[in-house]
Amino acid sequence: MQEITIGGRPVGPAHAPFIIAELSGNHNQSLERGLAIVDAVAAAGAHAIKLQTYTADTMTLRGVHRIEDPNSLWYGRELYDLYEEAHTPWDWHRALFDRAKQHGLVAFSSPFDESAVDFLESLDAPAYKIASFENTDWPLLRRVARTGKPVIMSIGASKLAEVAEAVDILRAEGCRDLVLLKCTSTYPATPQNTNLRTIPHLQQLFPDALVGLSDHTMGVGAAVGAVALGATVVEKHVTLRRADGGVDSAFSLEPEEVAQLVTETERVWQALGHIQYGVQRAEEKSRLYKRSIYVARDIRAGEAFTADNLRVVRPGDGLAPRFYAEVMGKTARTDLRAGTPLTWEAL
Repeated sequence: MQEITIGGRPVGPAHAPFIIAELSGNHNQSLERGLAIVDAVAAAGAHAIKLQTYTADTMTLRGVHRIEDPNSLWYGRELYDLYEEAHTPWDWHRALFDRAKQHGLVAFSSPFDESAVDFLESLDAPAYKIASFENTDWPLLRRVARTGKPVIMSIGASKLAEVAEAVDILRAEGCRDLVLLKCTSTYPATPQNTNLRTIPHLQQLFPDALVGLSDHTMGVGAAVGAVALGATVVEKHVTLRRADGGVDSAFSLEPEEVAQLVTETERVWQALGHIQYGVQRAEEKSRLYKRSIYVARDIRAGEAFTADNLRVVRPGDGLAPRFYAEVMGKTARTDLRAGTPLTWEAL
């Protein structure tokens, strides 16, 4: 697959990486803060803003799970309460979508159950994101695919067979435009467990899909590296200031970092270019600074050329260095002054 269109924006290897700013729960239950984040990432140059569409009740049941991993950002939290805090109220979606459109941002969301898809369809969402933990939810996959809209699916914490099954279901139910995002489902992720070399392999396995990265590492280095390996889409969590707190703030980018992400991923995409050998047009003037053979001290007519009176130096106005051994021992036709580029006429 060479190109798809998401919200009117072309996405694919021939275009700069499509940068998705993930709002997640970093609105901290303030619509005004959510709108401010939309404004900030638009000003930073992001191409899309993504929400998450769920409620605590569509995600889990009260009292069924408490996070016991001491390394988790959410250690000790009741899962239901965490989702209650992190969810984006559905009646905010319209305002957030409208603000994004005012800036020319593509606005879409991750639905977490079929009712969320129905709701997002009422907002005319231009695409859908399937989160890593939902990519085995076959009823959800079928409902999303039947919209006929582009689907971006993360593959974190997934066996390859599960990814293949999900792709088959999406395709069978009408999904034509698909992006698969390499993702490490730890929060935050580390460079060591990001495994970017998966990206070109993923492209080989699913040649009819685009590939990208859903990145939970700090900074922009992993995302830049992903683009160098073929990622056409990059998704990063965003906030106004990490110091403000929030459920995902610890691994989210601030607006200045979003701007850096946009700039540096586009720069590495531009630098990829094509396979190129030989002299580029931009390099032609630099050819002057190749080395060549010069007279290093005054030489009289009839005097032999030696290592004492010839040197290979810059610039390239004399004979090419490959002729150095050939001219050694030959004699000068005329007097030659030091600093003269050696030519065949001088022999």
